[in-house]
Amino acid sequence: MVKYIIARQLVGKKVITIDGFDVGRLLNLEISEVTGKITNIIVEPNLDSGLISKLNIEGGQLRIPYTAVQAVNDFVMVDRKNW
Repeated sequence: MVKYIIARQLVGKKVITIDGFDVGRLLNLEISEVTGKITNIIVEPNLDSGLISKLNIEGGQLRIPYTAVQAVNDFVMVDRKNW
């Protein structure tokens, strides 16, 4: 059974890695105009996280491919191996 989530419900959720690093908060989603599928999540990085210094942040935002998203519940869990 597929569970549908409205994008508004995702904005502001904490984004963490599967190994426990706090990445930041979800700001927005990028959606393909052709397929209508989510391509990337846009995250406001947590600058206090030790992981952030190792990542490529453009314009104060972090772009994570949607293929890295492993689970969505109270937070968005991503796998660093996929980005």
